[in-house]
Amino acid sequence: MKQARLQREILPAAGFWPPWWATLGTLVLGALFVSAGFWQLGRADEKRALFALFAAGASQPGIEPPAGDADLTALRYHAVTVAGHYDAAHQVLLDARTHDGQAGYEVLTPLLRPAGHEPAMLINRGWLPADPDRRRLPDVSVAPGPRIVRGLLDALPRAGLVAGPTPVEQVPRWPRRLLYPTRAEIGTALGYPVTDYQLLLAGEGPDGYLRDWRPAGMTPQQHVGYAVQWFALAGALAVLYAIVNWRKASPQATGT
Repeated sequence: MKQARLQREILPAAGFWPPWWATLGTLVLGALFVSAGFWQLGRADEKRALFALFAAGASQPGIEPPAGDADLTALRYHAVTVAGHYDAAHQVLLDARTHDGQAGYEVLTPLLRPAGHEPAMLINRGWLPADPDRRRLPDVSVAPGPRIVRGLLDALPRAGLVAGPTPVEQVPRWPRRLLYPTRAEIGTALGYPVTDYQLLLAGEGPDGYLRDWRPAGMTPQQHVGYAVQWFALAGALAVLYAIVNWRKASPQATGT
């Protein structure tokens, strides 16, 4: 009797008795998970607006190309019609571009415009698969002669993280294989200035390859999916916190 009474006094009663450090850790982690979820929802809204902008621009009549690179922000994904002729001898292969899991390139061809309409415009003619042998480059030849090209304005592809300078091939050759080239790098290789944006060649236009154009990056649905995962982690953390810190009454403490 005396021993059972002593155990009841020492052992905590049944109930919710979490230690302070568990509460603090759960609050911090939970806040991070919830914040990440809302951030993903915000990104989903941004992507919806971007996809809507893309769809609207594709349905608009072609306009003149912007006079300067700074105009791209307001004119991104607008349809543009431009005249000129391709510099078929100097083309860029945008490396590490995939389609349905297959490695390949996007072909960036300079369009030389009439005098007084410099710089040259970079036309993205689409995607084509890469040869398993990296030494073999695809044939991207294009016939000479004047062209009227229609497409959508877009920024040049940029890496999310830059680990260092872009590797340069030991033996420069054309077409030149580049990963995330800047306007300055392309202009230096070509020997003349180019735009800081590209024109995504319209699907019905000639001289192109596979053109399954859409805004780069994840879709709004993917961002929503990640948001759901973050919110689920926050919920699971709360449940685990409650289960671990719920103390049952000890059989010895309830005995007489």
